[in-house]
Amino acid sequence: MLLQIFEWLARDMNIRAFNVFSYITLRTVLAAMTALTISFVMGPWMIRKLTALKIGQSIRSDGPQSHLVKAGTPTMGGALILAAVAVTTLLWADLQNRYVWACLVTTIGFGAIGWIDDYRKVVHKNPKGISAGTKFFWQTVIAALALSYLAYRTNLPQQTDLIVPFFKTIAIPLGTIGFIILGWFVVVGFSNAVNLTDGLDGLAIMPTVMVASALAIFAYVAGNKVFATYLGVPHIAGAGELAIFCGAIAGAGLAFLWFNAYPAEVFMGDVGALALGGALGLIAVICRQEIVLIIMGGVFVVETLSVMIQVASFKLTGKRVFRMAPLHHHYELKGWKENQVVVRFWIITMMLVLFGLSTLKLR
Repeated sequence: MLLQIFEWLARDMNIRAFNVFSYITLRTVLAAMTALTISFVMGPWMIRKLTALKIGQSIRSDGPQSHLVKAGTPTMGGALILAAVAVTTLLWADLQNRYVWACLVTTIGFGAIGWIDDYRKVVHKNPKGISAGTKFFWQTVIAALALSYLAYRTNLPQQTDLIVPFFKTIAIPLGTIGFIILGWFVVVGFSNAVNLTDGLDGLAIMPTVMVASALAIFAYVAGNKVFATYLGVPHIAGAGELAIFCGAIAGAGLAFLWFNAYPAEVFMGDVGALALGGALGLIAVICRQEIVLIIMGGVFVVETLSVMIQVASFKLTGKRVFRMAPLHHHYELKGWKENQVVVRFWIITMMLVLFGLSTLKLR
């Protein structure tokens, strides 16, 4: 919206100073600052509103006993992140860019699923919320529609190879159908992975901020023909605009961490976790960096694998591999303090993100 206004002022009113807003890098920074400001300003109001409506988190009785004091803490705070991201993207991104709309609609769609799930849990007092099958079905529908749109309505099929990090000449041809299938695994998988990780104060949101920030760099490089050619990554015309979207996620996420840091004043809930995970997955698919996303989001991946291993082991042998799944609860029950688990997982994510960024040059 603002980009179109500034372009008009520069072109038709001949005010050349506004040409500076055509730079993606500047708009990415402005998007991060805008989203951060919106979340900071609206955060206290939303927390008061959620508290007044008694939209409080229920706590698992079989979990760490230290968590019982968190019962009643306002949840569904992820709606604040989504609102800030949506408003900021509409302000600073190129609204004629199909990739921006694909990511924005998918993020809001996944957020709607999470919102209904949270609403049923905390308002209708239904501990199960939406059934797993129903949630999975609607995630599949939204992801399949977005990926089909990208595959058949954009020039993305020209770059449907699966890029293997660290090898400049190795790529696995997927074709359109393969692109959609792999994309589905990445988008739906990461949506649920972030949701599973969101179990401690600040645990999920900071890795999300770090991964989104790194994806902003990958999006910018993929959208710039010179940089893409030099670094040996697929050139995806228009992908650079996703850096603005990533910047909005990073800014909104940092502001949310202010309220979500231990002891949390508000929880993200499924409305935020499902949406942010799906957004990260789709951005990586568009930029053709699925494997790099798995590397950078290693904490999310391991948390998900811990649940899968725990369930499979218990069903097959009747024994548990971990004291409790997801993995962060296992370490809590081993004696780690909540802050220790959170900060150590942040440090691991930071190292993985730096390792993922190194794939841009080490080929």
